[in-house]
Amino acid sequence: MRVRHKPWAKGKLNRYSDIVIHSPKDYSGEWYDVFHREAPLNVEIGTGKGQFIVGMAKKHPDENFIGIELHESILVSALQKCLDAEAENVRLINADARGLTELFAEDEVDSIYLNFCDPWPKNRHEKRRLTYQTFLAQYEYVLKNQGIVYFKTDNRGLFEYSLESFSRYGFILQNISLDLHQSQFPDNVMTEYEEKFSAKGQRIYRCEAVCGY
Repeated sequence: MRVRHKPWAKGKLNRYSDIVIHSPKDYSGEWYDVFHREAPLNVEIGTGKGQFIVGMAKKHPDENFIGIELHESILVSALQKCLDAEAENVRLINADARGLTELFAEDEVDSIYLNFCDPWPKNRHEKRRLTYQTFLAQYEYVLKNQGIVYFKTDNRGLFEYSLESFSRYGFILQNISLDLHQSQFPDNVMTEYEEKFSAKGQRIYRCEAVCGY
C-alpha cells in the first residue's frame, strides 16, 4: 500500500495524547489505567484508517480497544474517526507489531484482530506475514488462555497458509468461513478494504484461532 505523506500528522497525533498513547511500553500490564477501568482488552494490528476499530468500539461499549498502526499518516485518519464518533473506549498506538510483547504483558489481551494484512506472497517474504510463527509466538504470549485471534483476508493463498500456520503452532481453529458475506455471520464489522473488495464481488475469508486449551 502506498502511503501519502502528511507532514502535519505528527503534530495532530501529539495534540491528542489522551487517545494516541506516545509511550505505550510504559503501560505494559497496566492498560486498565489508561482506560480508567478493567474490561476485556482487544487489539487490532494494522488498524489502518480506523473504520473497523471504531465500529467495534461503538458496538461493544463495555470493552476496551487498542489500534496499532505503523504509519503516522494513516493513524491520523483513525484518530479523526475516533474524534468524530466520540469513541471513548479506543486508544491508538503508532508502533511496529514486531514489538508486541513490549507493549503488552503476558496474558493481558483478550483478543487480537488481523484484518486484510499484507499477504507477502513471495516465499522469501514469509517471515513478514502476520501469521508467521514468530508473530504467533507473540500472540500466544500476550493473549489470555482461550484468547482469540480473529483473522480476515481477501487473499486465498494467505488464508490457506494461515490456517496451516495456526494449526501447526497449536492454535485451535473455529468458525472458518470461505465466503464470509454469504455465511450469515451476525457480528461482522467491515473495514475500508473489506467494503472495497466485497463491492467487487471478491470473497472474504475469515477464521478464529483460539490460544490455549
